[in-house]
Amino acid sequence: MPKSENNNPKRDDGTGLIDTDPWLEPYAEALRHRNKTYRTKLKAIEAAEGSLEAFGRGYEFFGFNRGEHDGEPGVFYREWAPGASALFLTGDFNGWDRKSHPMTRSEYGVWHIFLPDREYADRFKHGGLVKVHVESIAEPLDRIPAYIRRSVQDPQTASFTGQYWQPDTPFEWKHTVPKLDGGLRIYEAHVGMSSEDERVATFEDFTRDVLPRIAKYGYNAIQLMAIQEHPYYGSFGYHVSNFYAVSSRFGTPEDLKRLIDTAHGLGLRVLLDLVHSHSVKNVHDGLNAFDGTDHQYFHAGGKGEHPDWDSLLFDYNKWEVQRFLLSNVRFWLEEYHFDGFRFDGVTSMMYLHHGNKAFGSYDDYLIHDLDEDAIAYLQLANKLAHDVNPDVITIAEDVSGMVGLSRPVSEGGLGFDYRLAMGIPDYWIKLLKHSRDEDWQMGEIYHTLTNRRRSEKHVAYAESHDQALVGDKTLAFWLMDAAMYWHMDRASENPVIDRGIALHKMIRLITFALGGEAYLNFMGNEFGHPEWVDFPREGNGNSFKHCRRQWSLVDHDALRYQFLAAFDKAMQGLDEPFGLLASDLIEQLNVDEAQKVLIFRRGPLVFAFNFHPNQSYEHYRFGIPDPTNYRLVLNTDAVAFGGFGRVPDDQVYPKQIQTYHSRLQSVQAYLPARSAQVLAPVDSKKR
Repeated sequence: MPKSENNNPKRDDGTGLIDTDPWLEPYAEALRHRNKTYRTKLKAIEAAEGSLEAFGRGYEFFGFNRGEHDGEPGVFYREWAPGASALFLTGDFNGWDRKSHPMTRSEYGVWHIFLPDREYADRFKHGGLVKVHVESIAEPLDRIPAYIRRSVQDPQTASFTGQYWQPDTPFEWKHTVPKLDGGLRIYEAHVGMSSEDERVATFEDFTRDVLPRIAKYGYNAIQLMAIQEHPYYGSFGYHVSNFYAVSSRFGTPEDLKRLIDTAHGLGLRVLLDLVHSHSVKNVHDGLNAFDGTDHQYFHAGGKGEHPDWDSLLFDYNKWEVQRFLLSNVRFWLEEYHFDGFRFDGVTSMMYLHHGNKAFGSYDDYLIHDLDEDAIAYLQLANKLAHDVNPDVITIAEDVSGMVGLSRPVSEGGLGFDYRLAMGIPDYWIKLLKHSRDEDWQMGEIYHTLTNRRRSEKHVAYAESHDQALVGDKTLAFWLMDAAMYWHMDRASENPVIDRGIALHKMIRLITFALGGEAYLNFMGNEFGHPEWVDFPREGNGNSFKHCRRQWSLVDHDALRYQFLAAFDKAMQGLDEPFGLLASDLIEQLNVDEAQKVLIFRRGPLVFAFNFHPNQSYEHYRFGIPDPTNYRLVLNTDAVAFGGFGRVPDDQVYPKQIQTYHSRLQSVQAYLPARSAQVLAPVDSKKR
């Protein structure tokens, strides 16, 4: 959401973060330096281009664009390749002749050619295949234009070729962007693996079959992965080759627009998983050595290579790299009506060590080993995105805890709206992997879920696609493992499944309630999808068996997956009526380590968790914040959610004027083992 500017005249130098965190006072000079770096780049852009907004329109100049030359209509093609000695446009329009259409170079290394309609209207048209032949100090190669908007793969050779995409009839948008009611509740999804069939699913499949599910489950946003074109499907979309092109394996650009438009009609905002942290190394279909050098878009030598990702790192200080990436931000917002971004790999961008170290003090965030150009780029990207769309949503994937990451740029922050609470899923896995249930510490759970910078918004999640990848385990698999294959039918009586279903609900509920100001779930995890994600590759015989979602499991009335899905829907339904995720009021009411009970409030709601594996408490007394009766609004143990129904669905707990837990009033409740209840004041708004 739009951020308010810092109006403190004493803090107009990028040190406004100190007002919310006095411990930053010794780092005032470092914050001023961060601000100066950003301001210097912004002023240079404004001086040369008129505005950041104009600078972010690079896709209207570079690549293929219709226009007029000397009053004659046609198509311009422009390419930045300063290290090249010659460029030639080639494609099926000229029989792939590599010499017949030379391009002209400007003093800034920008090459151009104009194809007038009078000569090319019947030859150079929508759907035509194109490349640019680049001659340089390296071997001459046919390359895909950097700003290409569509790239298609040859099924025989598996090589990619650019495609000129200019439909005669523009896409007609039907729906406006929905109002965001309540907190941000994100459904993370991958279109290609969204079908039950063992194949690559399409935008059309997803629009028809999956979007209605997401809306029904109660989410109000979807986050789409792997949209930017990537040559290797198994990269999960994170080795991008063509930054302006929609992955053609899922369908056409119009298919994606139809998906987004339909989502808007269903009340869903759509976020793009945006990869600006690195690029694929591929030469033939990526940006690597485009003009024959290793330092056009990327840092030269070892600095330009990511040690862990086998990819290339952008030089964010270069003018045309800034234009390329900033324009990419604007492009996805304006051309496809995306409502925001999850910026991938932000930790890797901000530090020269790419996050491969322990962070122990503010020195690690503000002084040592910083990529100042990357940090300034992220500030510029956030400013541009919010200038283009004041309601845009930007989320940073950062595991380091960078100071001010999701605070306004005017305060010295980086300008994101949210940061991912990446420590939470790691904590749950550590707990499930190394601790017995009876050893779980209630205070530790509460502290871990609430240990965040209060002035910055976080997206909480118990698991995402990272935990679903082969080699790791989902929560469901950590909890139930092979028993899921044999005992998830309703007729089975199995203690492993009973425990798994109970804790799956409790872990997700407490994460939802305490972990942040927004919530994220990966496709299928809401019903405990039983298998990991393993993309087709040589090691698995190019199989799609584990690269799909088995929706029939949750739809099958004889299986228990439906109960987890029903609970997740009910959990999402807590947010809007009670202003849950938006509430800053989080308060611990009772921590009982011996009995494994944790009770807290968020907003008007009281959450009572009994994590004990086998002890139930019939008349458990605890203090309540408001002097009123409380009613049960969600119960993990309800029969409808696969529980034992040990507490009536319409249970009301009358207040008792008896001081308890430092409260003047209290209630007594039945807290069954491995269950959680959510209580609301009886006079609060009903769902």
